[in-house]
Amino acid sequence: MANIASQEKRIRRAERERVENRHYTSSVKTHFRRLQAAVEAGNADDADATMRELSSRIDRAVRSGAMHRNTGARKKSRAMRLRSSL
Repeated sequence: MANIASQEKRIRRAERERVENRHYTSSVKTHFRRLQAAVEAGNADDADATMRELSSRIDRAVRSGAMHRNTGARKKSRAMRLRSSL
């Protein structure tokens, strides 16, 4: 356990950042699953709306630093490929 005040603050900060990053990545996963469900159901309108939201969520996660830009690009590419298979 930390014995130095600055290290205790760093631990608290790291926990806050971890929770925030988890929020972003979890949101991306949720919207990707929604996109998959819409594509499997054959619902093009729902898939388009979900694709726009997913793209926005990925961009936000990359901008905040929760996700690396290459990871974001890969996820968007896979989502586009999934959407075009409809």
